[in-house]
Amino acid sequence: MTGPAAALRAVHDEGAAPLPQPRGPLSAAVLDALRSPPGGALRWPEVPRDDPFGEDVQLALHLCYEPHYRGLRGVAPSWEWDPELLRLRGRLEQTFLDGLRAHVPGGADVAAELDELLVEPPGGAGLSRRLAEEGEWWQMREYLVHRSVYHHKEADPHVWVVPRLHGRAKASLVAVEYDEFGGGRAERVHARLYVDLLAGAGLETGYLHYLDATPAPALAVVNMMSLFGLHRGLRGALVGHFAAAETTTAPSARRMVRALERMGAHPDCVFFYSEHIEADAVHEQVMRRDVVGGLLESDPHLAPDIVLGVQATGLLEDRLSRHIGSAWDEGRSSLRTPLPR
Repeated sequence: MTGPAAALRAVHDEGAAPLPQPRGPLSAAVLDALRSPPGGALRWPEVPRDDPFGEDVQLALHLCYEPHYRGLRGVAPSWEWDPELLRLRGRLEQTFLDGLRAHVPGGADVAAELDELLVEPPGGAGLSRRLAEEGEWWQMREYLVHRSVYHHKEADPHVWVVPRLHGRAKASLVAVEYDEFGGGRAERVHARLYVDLLAGAGLETGYLHYLDATPAPALAVVNMMSLFGLHRGLRGALVGHFAAAETTTAPSARRMVRALERMGAHPDCVFFYSEHIEADAVHEQVMRRDVVGGLLESDPHLAPDIVLGVQATGLLEDRLSRHIGSAWDEGRSSLRTPLPR
């Protein structure tokens, strides 16, 4: 069988993500296209270069990336490599990447950037401290929804960098990924543990179930991972991002365990974060010494890209924290669609 009928076969994968509602002309155009068979000529709206982190741009980019993951319900798998969708994705990526570069200082001192991650800012360490010390259960559930877009994928985008590394950097990154994927045990895969956490918190567990509720700052973190992972030329940035994530996770996880225990949360909620405390403390050392160190030995010219990955991660995490914190300061939901309290 050939033609549109064949292209649309086997698109109702129960593991795929639901199609969200559009957030502007770009995401509306992508959704309209994805509901049809691929292969035709398409006219895309202009990408607003002055709003690289906005709702419409980030959702459109997320939709362009999702065919590379578990797919979208009712969307033909062949959209993954459709030239027209890739053409739009390239424009969105350039706008996003330009925005990241414009909002970070840059540099090439990798060691200094990683050292800085070990020092908590004066007055606290963001949302995990706030949740640990004074957070309410409705705020915790919102935070878990924000993070679900990330944790449903967890380490998936990092896998794309594996064939782009070699030697010590490659072997060591795979060792870290082995832990992220449960050490060969399906029930211990970190993305599965997050599903258990969501269930323990009384939240929906379906893959990207809360995509419509999740605002652009949370989508941008995941889009950054996909951007860096899918481009060989940005392999240094992906390694920098991964190193930053592993360096900052263990201290944050300790505070999240304290918060969840204080709130009397289900043990599955606590376990997800307690699992990350010891593992990511080890991962930090492996990432810094063997992955980053190995990459710099073989490709020293990638130092500015590694710094970009570290700084971009900090930038986007800070934007997400400010978005959530500002909403909570005003006593309102930080989600696009509030959860029942």
